[in-house]
Amino acid sequence: MLVHQILRSKANDGVIFIEPESSVNAAVELLSGKRIGAVIVSSDGTVPLGILSERDIVRELGRRGTACLQDTVDVLMTKELISCARDSTADEVLSIMTEKRFRHMPVMEGSEMVGLISIGDVVKARLSELSMEKEALQGMIMGH
Repeated sequence: MLVHQILRSKANDGVIFIEPESSVNAAVELLSGKRIGAVIVSSDGTVPLGILSERDIVRELGRRGTACLQDTVDVLMTKELISCARDSTADEVLSIMTEKRFRHMPVMEGSEMVGLISIGDVVKARLSELSMEKEALQGMIMGH
């Protein structure tokens, strides 16, 4: 399965983003309100400057306490983004996410972000693909 197929199957309103000068507290409210695990940091909503995840915030809370909530998101965000393309395979993306130990990946077309997929999206797509393969094999064995 390809990333563009995963994006098509997602029922969402597009990529949620926050501006770099927003407070971490505002990011926490956004993550909580939208029930998401990460937010893209972008000034224009298309070119990602970084990503801020729950893990980034929890790590800093553990280190510095609630003072970090007053920081701007560009202080805590991960700046070195690893992304994929629409024609990347689910297996490629899953392998990278597992190896690098992160759960969200921007989907890029040139320098523009066209989507965001989570490890949950990829696993769901892969399970669906495996289920279809299983049914096809059962049909062949049973002579259907």
